[in-house]
Amino acid sequence: MLLEVRGLYAGYKQGTVLQGVDLELDSGRVLGLLGRNGVGKSTLVNTLMGLVRSSAGSVTVDGRALAGRRADVVARAGVAIVPQGRRVWPNLTVQEHFALAERRRRSSDWTTERVLQLLPRLGERRDQEAATLSGGEQQMLAIARALLTGPRLMLLDEPSEGLAPAIVEQIADAITGMRDEGVAILLVEQDLHLAFSVCSEVAVMDRGVIAHRATTADFRRDPATAHRLLGVA
Repeated sequence: MLLEVRGLYAGYKQGTVLQGVDLELDSGRVLGLLGRNGVGKSTLVNTLMGLVRSSAGSVTVDGRALAGRRADVVARAGVAIVPQGRRVWPNLTVQEHFALAERRRRSSDWTTERVLQLLPRLGERRDQEAATLSGGEQQMLAIARALLTGPRLMLLDEPSEGLAPAIVEQIADAITGMRDEGVAILLVEQDLHLAFSVCSEVAVMDRGVIAHRATTADFRRDPATAHRLLGVA
């Protein structure tokens, strides 16, 4: 198992958000992390990345203990994040984003050329500053930047937020491409159509814990659970 999380607690000065999360994810799998707003999804992703410090519990990636480690240590262990809101550097070109990401690359087959095969639109925008890109292109740039570090585990936080349906389909294609190359993907997503189209399993968070986990097919056949945990029909 690539990622194993056991009894993870984390939070902020205002209080504890994660209340003992247990989770596992293997290479080449996409797990959708669903839940209402405020239940701890982004906190979990940021804690796994080392951006929020855990107070108890364990996180291992390929057997390496990472709970409480700095984000740069987590990144060198093969974890990358595409944060909510993209957070690309507005005044840097696409190519400059690539160059900075490649400096942090682990031994990996994810070269610029290979990333552009997955996200060809960026090849047409290599000399443009990120601020001039569309929202969808900025999201693709954030994904490309993360891929160029050579991750084994990719954390995607709301990648479809604010994007048109046609662009969301391109994001889905990119996720599928990463999965097929053996990258494990934890996908935080409100767009159930996207989550159901790319995820083999879904886990639902509620009040800081994983309250339910099932295959995507089983979850879709269980509308009562979806309504109870997500408020959808």
